[in-house]
Amino acid sequence: MAQQDTDQQRAGVLPVDDEGYVIDTEDCEEREAAWRERGTSRPITVVGNPVLHKECKDVTDFGDELQQLVADMFASQRTAEGVGLAANQIGVDLKVFVYDCPDDEGVRHTGVVCNPKLVELPAEKRRLDDSNEGCLSVPTAYAPLARPDYAEVTGQDEQGNPIRVRGTGYFARCLQHETDHLYGYLYIDRLSKRERKDALRQMAENEPRYPVVAND
Repeated sequence: MAQQDTDQQRAGVLPVDDEGYVIDTEDCEEREAAWRERGTSRPITVVGNPVLHKECKDVTDFGDELQQLVADMFASQRTAEGVGLAANQIGVDLKVFVYDCPDDEGVRHTGVVCNPKLVELPAEKRRLDDSNEGCLSVPTAYAPLARPDYAEVTGQDEQGNPIRVRGTGYFARCLQHETDHLYGYLYIDRLSKRERKDALRQMAENEPRYPVVAND
C-alpha cells in the first residue's frame, strides 16, 4: 500500500548498524538474484569510450527507469564475472554503481550506491594496500595499485535514501574503484606512464571473456 511504500523509502532499503552504516552482508544471494533476474545483460564499454572519461550526471530520478538500470547492471556484472560495475561501464551517464564483492575476511557485500562520494580518511586510517587491480573496462589487464585498505562512501540507495557504506581490503578497493569511474577515472589513470602502457598492452594482446562495445 502507499503508506507502507512511503515508510519503506524513509526507512531505507537496507538496515543500518549502530553507527549508521548499511548492513549489506545479509541475504546477498537472494537480493543479487532478484535484481539480476529482472535485468538484461549489456555489453561493457572499454577504455577510450568517451562516457568513461568524464564525470557522470547526478541521479535525480529514483523511479522505474533507475530500477531497471540497476537490474541491468547486476545482470551485466554477473555476465562479466565482476564484483562491481558503474553505470558508465554499460554506457549510461549516471552516478550509480552496484557491487557484489567479498572483503578480505571473505564476507560478501551486495548493494547499490547512487551519487557516491568518498569520505576523506584521517591519516591513522590510511594504510595502503598495493594489491593487483583490474577493471571490466580494461579487460584482461592487471597492475598493482596502492589504495587505502579501508574506505567509506556516502550517497543514496536506489530509492533515494541517504546511505553510508564502508569496507575493508578488497571491498574497500571496490568502493574506491567504482566511485572513481563515476568521476571519469579508470584505475589505469592512477598508474605511472609505463604501468599504464603495460596494462593497455595486456588488453590488446588478449580477448575479453564477455561482450564489449568496440570503440569507433
